[in-house]
Amino acid sequence: MDNDSASTPGLPPDEPTPQTLRIEEIMALLPHRYPFLLIDRIIAVERKKRIVAIKNVTINEPYFQGHFPGYPIMPGVLVVEAMAQAGGLLILLDIEDPASKLLLFTGVDGAKFRRPIHPGDQLRIEMSVLQLRARAVRLEGKAYVDGKLVCEATLSCGLVPREKKKSESRVEEASAPAELQAVTAE
Repeated sequence: MDNDSASTPGLPPDEPTPQTLRIEEIMALLPHRYPFLLIDRIIAVERKKRIVAIKNVTINEPYFQGHFPGYPIMPGVLVVEAMAQAGGLLILLDIEDPASKLLLFTGVDGAKFRRPIHPGDQLRIEMSVLQLRARAVRLEGKAYVDGKLVCEATLSCGLVPREKKKSESRVEEASAPAELQAVTAE
């Protein structure tokens, strides 16, 4: 982390919030991996309030082969996913033992796609907390390229226990759908 703190993911309440996260620190918090990890760097954090992330869009992305040949644009659904991953990082920074939790989509509202995103663009994602509860969060997200708004949406997410691998425990098998039903009922 790029501050004086040598803390690990899942910060205690009195720990200084890192202002930036490199890809290794992002991967320590998020379960996503290539080709679905869509955040390259965190450049600003205001604990429990706001996060700013960067996604460098390159022609090497696998979806550009078919979306669209001769006119490659980043699919809107992946822009929303990148926004969700950035919001997830904001929430996971404040959770004790973040490796034991997953933050899952429960809703997307008001998604608007203003401009196409092309290879070579740098996506700046800004996520702000609208509502934060123990097991659910609503986030407002905006994505920019060169200072111009390209996407906006309100995302709802639920926090659930991460299922253990079968090799870790065959006895305890959590059901994410049941957990998700409990989150959305709150």
